Amino acid sequence: MTQSSDNEVDLLLGRMKTAAAPIRDVLRQIYGRLSQLGEGKVADYIPELAQANPNDFGISLCTVDGQTIEVGDCQKMFTIQSASKPFTYGLAIEDHGCEAVLQKIGVEPTGEAFNSIVLDETSNRPFNPMVNAGAIATADLIKGTDYPDRVKRMLATFARYCGREIFVDNAVFLSERTTGHRNRAMAHLMRNFGMVGDKFEESLELYFQQCSLLVHAHDLAVMGATLANGGINPVTQEQAVSTETVKYILSIMLSCGMYDYAGEWAFRVGLPAKSGVGGGIVAVVPGVLGIGLYSPLLDDKGNSRRGVEACIELSRRFGLHALESGTGTDDIKDFLSLNRGRGQKPNKS
Repeated sequence: MTQSSDNEVDLLLGRMKTAAAPIRDVLRQIYGRLSQLGEGKVADYIPELAQANPNDFGISLCTVDGQTIEVGDCQKMFTIQSASKPFTYGLAIEDHGCEAVLQKIGVEPTGEAFNSIVLDETSNRPFNPMVNAGAIATADLIKGTDYPDRVKRMLATFARYCGREIFVDNAVFLSERTTGHRNRAMAHLMRNFGMVGDKFEESLELYFQQCSLLVHAHDLAVMGATLANGGINPVTQEQAVSTETVKYILSIMLSCGMYDYAGEWAFRVGLPAKSGVGGGIVAVVPGVLGIGLYSPLLDDKGNSRRGVEACIELSRRFGLHALESGTGTDDIKDFLSLNRGRGQKPNKS
């Protein structure tokens, strides 16, 4: 590389950092304020989750051109839990097609807790893929020549979204398997009604493994940015999911993604999102960026308390609500004005 080329790269990187600096300041303000928020409780119904540090908190943004801006504990690993559900749902659609999946799993909010034993008896299917019953039915649809192949395909899917190899936390997996009596009851009930196949116990194991994947807030931001970018990972440029499937994933995230807070979330934040009891939230601003948050202090709905408040503030500040048009205090695109071509190395600030 010539001296001239070196100078051009240095100038480009400097411009990236300058563009990211204002929004980083906003994140620091939100982080500083919400770090003092001590409300909530770490999940303990899965014993291993109770080991989480309640002070951990991270906010990560990843844009569709690969920039990342983050504050706090964005590299702290935790298990993805229910935040995995939209991505497995996308894999089921890719395996079978949208209409075939709709025959097996509905798309209606329940207004009930995520682990409620409630099924749509009229259509003989779970209400949606974001509650546990629907997520177990989704796992039942994942193809593979045998169980190890199904696990391999699931891991490969999440690796494409994250842009790195993904692993299962075996301690959490075993804890989920040992204490997952309610989920096991749902699976048997659905088998009784013919909602899942005869390998449902294997599918339940797959579901437990899916929920036990280790991620951090940065991963969730990249996963969200991949959906925001039409299914293409903005860091690796790999197609994680088809553009056609993305709209179905985002639709179910917006309507059903935040447990029985989904309606108020749509009202206040207005972004496709999914939370998990491990403390993670992934949210998507289509065409702009993904948001990854981590704080294990949960509210009474099972959502990250700090994560919800951070998203409310970001949506209000930047007018991110899907049904408003630039009415926020600032326009996030002004803060992220640098548009780089695909294939260029992303910046991390």
